[in-house]
Amino acid sequence: MSISDLFDSGFQKRNQDHFAAIVKVAMSDGVITNDEKAFLDRLASRLSISDNDYKEILKDYMTHPVNPPTSYDERLERLYDLARMVYADHHLGERQTPMLERLGIGLGFSPENVSYVVDKALKLVNSGVDIDGFSEEIKNMNR
Repeated sequence: MSISDLFDSGFQKRNQDHFAAIVKVAMSDGVITNDEKAFLDRLASRLSISDNDYKEILKDYMTHPVNPPTSYDERLERLYDLARMVYADHHLGERQTPMLERLGIGLGFSPENVSYVVDKALKLVNSGVDIDGFSEEIKNMNR
């Protein structure tokens, strides 16, 4: 197995675990709504999750480990990516904020301030900031 094969398989596994963690969040209320399903479909495409893996993860999402980001910068990067996806997914409408809050808690943001962080994240994404500006703004929002 070549180095690139190892990298690709590790990257794909991480994407699958990340996707499974988001499915767990979506299933936290016991059902995946049509809006959540549409979001998961687009997310699977962006994460290069195959149709077969997608079906397997939906069927057996509890067997995938939750690998939350280990550093604050990694959490901010994932929050940025998710905020951009949720914001761009206009089908969610008023459900975009609660969904992103649940995902934010799953990323390790505290339940006490996740709504504040998500509100700021969506405003930043709406204004078109890049990842560096996003990270800087979120890091300094309490100062």
